Amino acid sequence: MMLKEAEFYTHEKNGIRCHLCPRECFIPESKYGFCGVRINKENKLYTEIYGEVSSFWKDPIEKKPLYHFYPGSTAFSIGTVGCNFACDFCQNYSISQEKAFTRYFSSRDIVEMAKDTEGIAFTYNEPTIWYEFMYETAKLAKENGLYTVMVTNGYINEEPLKKLIEYMDAFNIDVKGDRKFYEKLCHAPFYDVFRSVRTVFENDRHIEVTNLIIPGWNDKKEQIEEICDKLYEISPEIPIHFTRFYPHYRMKNTEPTPMETLEMAEKIAKERGLYYVYLGNVWGRPDITYCPGCGRELIKRIGFDIVENKVKDGHCPCGKKIYMKG
Repeated sequence: MMLKEAEFYTHEKNGIRCHLCPRECFIPESKYGFCGVRINKENKLYTEIYGEVSSFWKDPIEKKPLYHFYPGSTAFSIGTVGCNFACDFCQNYSISQEKAFTRYFSSRDIVEMAKDTEGIAFTYNEPTIWYEFMYETAKLAKENGLYTVMVTNGYINEEPLKKLIEYMDAFNIDVKGDRKFYEKLCHAPFYDVFRSVRTVFENDRHIEVTNLIIPGWNDKKEQIEEICDKLYEISPEIPIHFTRFYPHYRMKNTEPTPMETLEMAEKIAKERGLYYVYLGNVWGRPDITYCPGCGRELIKRIGFDIVENKVKDGHCPCGKKIYMKG
């Protein structure tokens, strides 16, 4: 395991303060931050996961999910271990909450492995805690004509996010719920991740958001309205993916999200003025992108496959500009 000095920390009496994410962990000598991968050694902060890859695969970009970013393309997707959350519903807990097996790859290795795809996606576990490797790899990817994507919980401080944006083309940010949701289910001090959504959008990077709806936690009409209203304040063009929950990890006794709840969320989002609304983890019905101008069906997806795409040069045939990259 390769140690590399981390960024974004300051020295304090008897330890170090990490400034990568809103936890702002105080880390004494030989101890780790909450993420379990950043350690204080001899009064310096190091990352233990630089280049350490637990998972990689070639995924359709729609799986991230990103529906308005290079539709139909393939992203070489990579992840490591650790997370700055400890979500009771985590789908990838075997790498986010446990020290899974990893193998070292250099940034150049990753770029070479991605050469027969359109880009690289940092995903699976939370990529924020992989910051130093992600930044260097994204920079090299851009030099080699590949797009770059970050699939994230958005729990990152403003300074590191702004630095990263220079080499990151697109983000999917998981907007989870209210204060109770973050504190009780994610075991994280509350931070309004819409700050991250706004920062990405205002820095002219492609952004889509995901909201996993869990029965009894963030499925009330008022909670969904609040999320939609916050997103609308930034831009009604930002696509939102409402995702169906299935029992998993520490929440195996919670029922799957009813379709009626997802359909309610879809209706609310459209009534609140959002242009592009999708339902995820739902099979058997197409995902359709409609023109917010004329209402025409523009992109039809079955699963992760595009079966029809009428968008030309970022526009509907009616002339309406569509929020779309690539």
